[in-house]
Amino acid sequence: MSANPERLTRHVPDLAGKTIVVTGANSGLGYEATRVFARRNATVVMACRDTDRAEEAAREVSREVPDASLSVAELDLADLDSIGEFAESFTDEYDELHVLCNNAGVIAIPRRETAEGFETQFGVNHLGHFALTGLLLDSLTGTEGETRVVTQSSGAHESGEIDFDDLQSENSYDKWAAYGQSKLANVLFAYELDRRLSAADLDVKSVACHPGYAATELQGRGPEMEGSTARKWLMEGANRLVAQSAAMGALSMVYAATASTIEGGEYIGPDGFQGMRGYPTEVESSARSHDRNTAERLWDVSAELTGIEFGLDRVRSESVAR
Repeated sequence: MSANPERLTRHVPDLAGKTIVVTGANSGLGYEATRVFARRNATVVMACRDTDRAEEAAREVSREVPDASLSVAELDLADLDSIGEFAESFTDEYDELHVLCNNAGVIAIPRRETAEGFETQFGVNHLGHFALTGLLLDSLTGTEGETRVVTQSSGAHESGEIDFDDLQSENSYDKWAAYGQSKLANVLFAYELDRRLSAADLDVKSVACHPGYAATELQGRGPEMEGSTARKWLMEGANRLVAQSAAMGALSMVYAATASTIEGGEYIGPDGFQGMRGYPTEVESSARSHDRNTAERLWDVSAELTGIEFGLDRVRSESVAR
């Protein structure tokens, strides 16, 4: 499908005066979303672990959009101290935050641990973004008008299960099972956050999304870390033959962040065959992602592990959530 910039931004509203944080904005889906936001006049904070790559990505966007309003900030989602430092510097510099895009992630890598000893996929994909969202919640609620939290998941969440007896995969580790768990955690978190925000009568909407099968650098990162050249070539071949472009994959996040029809609590993904490609629409997530007992328990465990409290009360199951 065409990745023509004009076609991709045709239905995106003017974002002048809006501040958007995109984690992992230096490549792949985050980079493509940043391009769209910049073309539509948003101020984009590119929150990235590798600031050198992020600066180069910002220069590339600026060559395409000369008046782009971009800033690069260091954020390592595998380190709670880094997350805290980013949040502090952001709130010192910016008075408003209209959209937080929890986009960065790792896919099916060999077992590693974060600075705090969390399994890296669970730690980066879920716990890091949980902590970041909690630390930026005051910025979101203190901004005039509606604001949003958009959390990037994956079709892999459908095979995921939350193993509370071995959340950090210390007893056994399967890279794809760990990835599926982290992506299911993303959807559970997005839905639970929206329920709590709605119950607190806050004008912040939480939305989950997925990109379908989009070609990014992340698919090859695991084979590289394992030293498997054959698997890396296989993944790159699949990306060329089957996947849609990263620009197309980023549209689900862009839609979730900007569409006027978003009410909160949706799951946005491509409209094509098996959700692998196409243009964004509201789609169904797995039955496990709607398990409120699991969502509440995951929230409590995540708060305990990260030390981050949102100040949002649990919603009784009989309450009406949006």
